Amino acid sequence: MASPSFNPLTASRDMFAYMVDATQRGVLYWDVMRQRGNQYIAHMAETVPNVLHFKCELVMDGRNLPRPVNYGFVKIHPPKGVRTHESKRPFVVIDPRAGHGPGIGGFKPESEIGEALDAGHPCYFIGFTPYPEPGQTIESVIDAWAVFIEAITQRHPQAGGKPVVIGNCQAGWALMMLAAKHPDLCGPIMLAGSPISFWAGVRGINPMRYTGGMLAGSWLTALTSDLGNGRFDGAWLVQNFENLNPSNTLWGKQYNLYANIDTEASRYLEFERWWGGHVLLTGEEIQYIVDNLFVGNKLSNAQMVTQDGVRLDLRKIHGPIICLCSKGDNITPPQQALDWILDLYGNDDDILAAGQTIVYTVHETIGHLGLFVSSSVAEKEHEEFASNIEMIDCLPPGLYEAIMEKKSDKDADSGLVIGNYISRYERRTLQDIRDMGVNTRSEDRCFATVARLSETTHGLYRTTMQPMARAMASETTAEGLRRSHPLRLSYELCSDHNPAVQPLAAAAEQVRAHRQPVAADNLFLQWEKCCAAWMTHSLNVFRDCRDRMVEQSFFGIYNQPWLQALMGLGASDEPPRVRPGRDPERIAHVQRQIEMLHANMDQGGPREATIRAIAYIHMAK
Repeated sequence: MASPSFNPLTASRDMFAYMVDATQRGVLYWDVMRQRGNQYIAHMAETVPNVLHFKCELVMDGRNLPRPVNYGFVKIHPPKGVRTHESKRPFVVIDPRAGHGPGIGGFKPESEIGEALDAGHPCYFIGFTPYPEPGQTIESVIDAWAVFIEAITQRHPQAGGKPVVIGNCQAGWALMMLAAKHPDLCGPIMLAGSPISFWAGVRGINPMRYTGGMLAGSWLTALTSDLGNGRFDGAWLVQNFENLNPSNTLWGKQYNLYANIDTEASRYLEFERWWGGHVLLTGEEIQYIVDNLFVGNKLSNAQMVTQDGVRLDLRKIHGPIICLCSKGDNITPPQQALDWILDLYGNDDDILAAGQTIVYTVHETIGHLGLFVSSSVAEKEHEEFASNIEMIDCLPPGLYEAIMEKKSDKDADSGLVIGNYISRYERRTLQDIRDMGVNTRSEDRCFATVARLSETTHGLYRTTMQPMARAMASETTAEGLRRSHPLRLSYELCSDHNPAVQPLAAAAEQVRAHRQPVAADNLFLQWEKCCAAWMTHSLNVFRDCRDRMVEQSFFGIYNQPWLQALMGLGASDEPPRVRPGRDPERIAHVQRQIEMLHANMDQGGPREATIRAIAYIHMAK
C-alpha cells in the first residue's frame, strides 16, 4: 500500500517534467560549450587578446624598445559621466602573465581600474601580447615597465604625487623587483594576491608550495620549455591552478552552469573568455621564475642580483607598500603575501629605521581571483585604498593593518565620508604577522633541501637530456604539443570547427522557443541537487586526502638527515637561509638611523613641533 505522503501520479508528473527540463538544459549547456569554443577561437585570433571593459588607446609598445618585450601600456578612457583630474596622481594597473591574457584588472566597471577612475584618478594599464619576444627575460620586462612608468609620470606634471602602481598576482612580485631596482620611480604600490615569500604557509592548508619538491626541482620546467622550442606554454600554469580545486574544475563550475542555464550563460562565457586566453613565456623567463622564486625563494631575503649588478633588496622601496590578501586564497595565502616582512626585518624598529610604510589587510573568505575580480572586493577594499591613497602616502614609517567597517548613521560625521566604508589604519608588530603562522627551522630546512636538489637535477638535465630534447624540438612539433594540450582541446573540439557540434545551434534555438523549466519543488530536481552536493563533497574529500598525502610525502622525503647532508645542509646548525634583517651591516645601519633620529629631535619649526606634541599626547593614551 502506498505511503500517504507519496502520490504516484504526482511523482510521474514530476518525473516527466524533470526529464523534459533536464534534456533541455543539456542541449542548452552544450550549446554554451559550443559558443565558448567559438569565442575562444575568435579571441585568440585577435592581435592583442584582452578582456578590458574600458575603451583605451595605445601609448607605448614595448616591442619597439632597445630590448624588445611583448608588453605595452594604454591610457584608459573614463566612461561617460566619470571625470578624472590632472591634479590627482595616476593609477597604473599591471596584470599577471601567469598563463592567462591581460585585462582582468579592468574586467568590469566594479574593478581596480573602475574604482580608480571613480575616485578621479587618470588610469593606465600595462598589458601584453600572447607571444613573447625572442630572448625576452624577466629583467628586460622590469626595465620596460620602468620606461612605461617614467613616461606616465612625465605625462602628468601637475599630479600631486608619483603614480600608484597595482600588481595583481604574479605581477606583484615583479613590481616589487622593479621598485627595489628603481626606488624613486613609483609612489604607493599595491599587491593584490601576490606571493613574495614562496616557502611560507601553514601545514594542512597550503599544499601548492610543495610542488617543486614533488617534481624534484625545476628540471621539468626546462624540459617543457625545450620541447616548446624555447617557449613555455602558459596553459600548464592554468592547469596547476585548476588541479588545486578538482571539485570546482571537474564539477562545480560546469554544474552551476547546467543548473542555472537560463541565467548563467553570459556570466560564464564572460569569465571563460579570460580563463581560456592562454599565453606563452620564454624558457628564460619561466626558468628564472621557478629557480629564483618558486623554488629558490630568493626575493624575500635580498638574494637576487640583476645582471647589471643591482641587489634587489625590498627594504630600498621608498613608497608605501599595500598588501591585499585573503585567508580563502589557496594560491597566495596570507603567509606568502606577508612573511617577506619577517624575512627582511629582525624587529619593529628595523622597519622604522628603513623608513618603510607597509599596510596590509586580510580578507576572511574571498578566493584568489576574487581579490582582483570580485565586485564586492572592488567596492570595498579597492575603493577604500583608491579614496585614501593620499592619507596612506602620509602615514609615518611602520607596519599597519587597514580596518574597513561599514558606515552607519551612528558614526560621527558619517556624511563627510565618501563611499560605504570607514577606514582606519592600526599599528601592528611583527608578532602579528607571526601569529598568522610561520615555518619552523626544520620546515625551512626541507625547502632549502629542495632548492639545492633542484640545482642538482637541473644541472644533470642540462648535461644529459637537454641537447637531445632541443635537437628533437622544432616550431612544428612545439605548436603540435600546444594545440594538443587538454585545456586547449576542450575549447577547440567543442566549437563550430567540429562538424559534429554545429547542429547544436539549431537545436538550442528550438529549445529556447519551447523552454519548460521545472518547478523548484520538483522531487527529481531535489534529488539532482542532492547528488550534485554529494559529488562536490566527494571531490573535496579526494582533494583533502591528496593534499595530506603530498604534504606527508614532502616532509617525509626532505626531512631526511642523509638527504639534507647530501645537499650540503648537514655541515652546520645555522638556519638554512640568511635573514638579511639580522646581518651585522644592517644592524649597524639601523643603529645609525636611530641615533640620527634622536639627534634631530630638537630640529624643525612650528609644524614639526605641533606634530611632536600631538604624538606625545597620543603616546600618553
